[in-house]
Amino acid sequence: MKTSLQLPLVIASLLLALPGHAAEREWIPYRKLVDVIKLDKFDALPPAERDKVVLYAKLVPVNKAISPLDAGLVVVDGASRTPMPLDASGRARMVLNPQWLAHDAQIWTSLPKGEKMRMGFDLGAVLPETTQWRYAAVMGAIPQTNAAIGKVAGALSLFVPTMKSVIFKFDKPAQLTIKTAGGDKRYASDGQHRIRLKFDEDTLKENPLVEWSTRPFEAEIDD
Repeated sequence: MKTSLQLPLVIASLLLALPGHAAEREWIPYRKLVDVIKLDKFDALPPAERDKVVLYAKLVPVNKAISPLDAGLVVVDGASRTPMPLDASGRARMVLNPQWLAHDAQIWTSLPKGEKMRMGFDLGAVLPETTQWRYAAVMGAIPQTNAAIGKVAGALSLFVPTMKSVIFKFDKPAQLTIKTAGGDKRYASDGQHRIRLKFDEDTLKENPLVEWSTRPFEAEIDD
């Protein structure tokens, strides 16, 4: 979701300084990250209202010369240390850890002194393991996401765009076919090996078989 760092819901202008000494140092409490991305409220939803959605924390260095891959984040819970690796987009898939909340675990970083990070969230759809699936299994993430945003964000959901599509990301050229009662609908990946599939309520009701030529590595929920 490309708008994630522009949403009031996640404190769009929040710039978290990383003070301290050289090398690794304390950054923010785990609880702070949970609060900012509303992970606890998302987790509190019944599983049937969120089981098609993936919630990511997005942590991007303000200094564009620094890659998110170099952020060096670690959750420290007493003597326990759990790396929190970010992908090239600065994202980490989030699952609530009640023990870290109870123990007031801290997130440490190895970023240079004085560097800052923007904090937000991204949303993705859960992918089937097979290359064939029913439309609702993935595209059902769109209505699920919009309903969840309304419940989690409350009044602030008015500032969050309505999600309308899923972007499938492949590591090579790919095709997607929807086998509707009215005939097959075929989509080919673009130059970035991506297919944007817009949500359709009628197709959701029909729930036809969908087939990829190859399984994508990610499905991003977008507006």
